[in-house]
Amino acid sequence: MDLTFPGTERKTMTLHSPLQQVRAYWEGLRDGTALPRREAIDPRGLSGALEQVFLIERVAPGIARLRLAGALLQEVLGMEVRGMPLFALFEPATRARLGQALEGLFTTPAVLDLWLEAERGIGRPALRGRMLLLPVCGNRDEPGLALGCLCVEGQIGRCPRRFAISGLAEEPLAMPQTEPAEPLPGLAEAPPVPFVPAPPRSRPALRLVHSRD
Repeated sequence: MDLTFPGTERKTMTLHSPLQQVRAYWEGLRDGTALPRREAIDPRGLSGALEQVFLIERVAPGIARLRLAGALLQEVLGMEVRGMPLFALFEPATRARLGQALEGLFTTPAVLDLWLEAERGIGRPALRGRMLLLPVCGNRDEPGLALGCLCVEGQIGRCPRRFAISGLAEEPLAMPQTEPAEPLPGLAEAPPVPFVPAPPRSRPALRLVHSRD
């Protein structure tokens, strides 16, 4: 019985080249050690990897949703994926581990590199994958977004396919240090004077005053 689904085979040669392109493009957008900004990402710079590229947004601790997604993610799940949680691509047993990794991605921030293995069954042949997640600054300069790339090797077969994490590497990023503001000349503040309570005043002795005085 032939369970091969036409047009769903991904060649080994494509497994790493889009990841390398996306990482190189992301590095090129960094200003020194700062994170790239969302508005600086131009699809033309990712023309060789657009099927594999996606953008996620942090919506709660350990949870991110897909804002943009290439065609590959729709092939893997067999449906429109924009607006769905990133968890949709993963088996339930591995989602807690992914949630912890996502918090590091956004708060450290850090680059995440994940090795993936899809569940197998009838109509679901061997399928391996690799996912790269790269933090990006949003409109408020916080790392609440990430540029992602997913590559797979094998046949997608019957959808949806979900992955377990077989390996995970976290790469913390060096971020620019904020220097303390220098006081303006002539406006340096004097050190605060410690507060010393005044001693209680003694009341004067009362004296009877006659109206004829």
